[in-house]
Amino acid sequence: MAPAENAPDLVKRVTAAALKALSGRQEVSVQFGHGGASVSEETVLLPAPAPQVNMAAMTKLRGVSDSLALRLRYHDEAIHRKNLPSGAEARAVFEAVEQVRCESLGARRLTGVADNLGALLEERCRAKGFAGVTERKDANLADVLGLMARQRITGEAPPEAAERMVEIWRGWLEKRLGQRMRKLAESADDQEAFAARMMDVIQALNLIDDRADPLDPDDPDRDDDAGDDDPDGGDQELEADGAMAGQRGEGELVDDGDTSDSDGDELMAGDGDEEPAGPSPWDHQWMKNDLPSEAVYRVFTTAYDEIVEAETLCEADELARLRHQLDQQLSHLQGVVSRLANRLQRRLMAKQTRSWEFDLEEGLLNAGRLARVVANPLQPLSFKQERETEFRDTVVTLLIDNSGSMRGRPITVAAMSADILARTLERCGVKVEILGFTTRSWKGGTAREKWVNGGKPKNPGRLNDLRHIVYKSADMPWRRARKNLGLMLREGLLKENIDGEALLWAHQRLLGRIEQRRILMVISDGAPVDDATLSANPGNYLERHLREVIHWIETRSDVELAAIGIGHDVTRYYRRAVTLIDAEELGGAMMKNLTDLFDEDGTPPLRRRA
Repeated sequence: MAPAENAPDLVKRVTAAALKALSGRQEVSVQFGHGGASVSEETVLLPAPAPQVNMAAMTKLRGVSDSLALRLRYHDEAIHRKNLPSGAEARAVFEAVEQVRCESLGARRLTGVADNLGALLEERCRAKGFAGVTERKDANLADVLGLMARQRITGEAPPEAAERMVEIWRGWLEKRLGQRMRKLAESADDQEAFAARMMDVIQALNLIDDRADPLDPDDPDRDDDAGDDDPDGGDQELEADGAMAGQRGEGELVDDGDTSDSDGDELMAGDGDEEPAGPSPWDHQWMKNDLPSEAVYRVFTTAYDEIVEAETLCEADELARLRHQLDQQLSHLQGVVSRLANRLQRRLMAKQTRSWEFDLEEGLLNAGRLARVVANPLQPLSFKQERETEFRDTVVTLLIDNSGSMRGRPITVAAMSADILARTLERCGVKVEILGFTTRSWKGGTAREKWVNGGKPKNPGRLNDLRHIVYKSADMPWRRARKNLGLMLREGLLKENIDGEALLWAHQRLLGRIEQRRILMVISDGAPVDDATLSANPGNYLERHLREVIHWIETRSDVELAAIGIGHDVTRYYRRAVTLIDAEELGGAMMKNLTDLFDEDGTPPLRRRA
């Protein structure tokens, strides 16, 4: 048996060999590195295994490896591109179900592969928060159709975490699709026939006719003014491509972030009895390696944590009322922030605009300078070349502190600034995700009660129930999400804040994205506070954890981290940070900070007070 220090190398060798055997392609190159998993005709990229890998971690890695291997074995990219439908939602559904077809073919033949894929699917469903879904949402359609197709092909029921979500959709879908799903499953062995059946499903659901791209200059309905004084501004705002989760890059299969931490840390889940209901792994091996055992951050239980979509926390009528209230309170501020947003939009569009270099000795003939040659034949010919843009595909996550101390002006300004920023960046082709973090109760919830009933053991760790809120996912168009931001004004929503775990959650979601560049901006007004946790642990327990998480992201992750503190000095935590005295300056600070981040000229990290 190989020594313990060589365990990662052994895992890599065995996993690579299994992938090649399952895919039937011995020539494929298997690499292990940072970021999400991906596959092409010649290369497979997998997350690097951790120094200490337990059985759960191995099962997850095998599931990702098997998924990519089956994609190579049963998927023909030429057929796929030929049949790929137009429209973001249609493509998302088509991509998701095609991947299910590949995985199902392997699962029907090999029991071990079926077990690995089933365990991976169960964990993904939990991480995406499917257990908390209570109504039909467009963002879940691709996942639901994939789970239903999997059930038809393999006979396997949806994972427990997704059963409720599928049942919510099942009646509606079966009414519209009839026998199409049965016919789809019957043609699973033939990709061409399967694609044709899948197009029938997509047409039956009316997913083909997506709106035009919002950056199309010929679109007459395009709203070119990011600073439109109309607070709704959105009846003419077009939905960006990628309206649904699950959209994949061409020729890529990207893991949903479950195993994509910078050094494979997501593969280090602990062996605790509680399955994390929250959004990120709680048992962090990198902390265990760097700290004495008594200093390791702990969570008493994650059973009562939740990730929720904003619209599920209140009725639609109340959400509309809160949004109207938000618009009224900030009518005077919107013009100021919108002008700054326009400036950011012009900056980004300029970076994406192609330009030409003239008076070159080779390239394309510059017809505009031919007259000079005719007038003087001794003049040399002039050539030109198009300069390639250096602007990288980018996604931005805004993580907003939803603690009680943000109540009033700070949370109101944060909501409106996030709203305008999302609209601005969407027009520039930059995806934006807006997240919030708080707790379900004041001074500890059900977790604290469980701790008290258990005799109050020493050093219990975090004792409150997390509530992480998705106001806008990265693939959701701004127009669909704008009402959700009004939820921040709801009385009773803002409670306590545990920043370290919220950062890990937002970071994990970013790692699941396919964009080349990932930016995480945190907006907070103070240090992490949870009375229940701090009363049962050392006084700096949450703050120390936050510092460790920030240091790890800043030094070991490719996610770019920035922070804006409102009335609180966050420069002592973050390398790139701004501290504001007045909440009214938040909109301008967000625009300025993002402008600095988008500059590719090597500008030193921003660290100042405004």
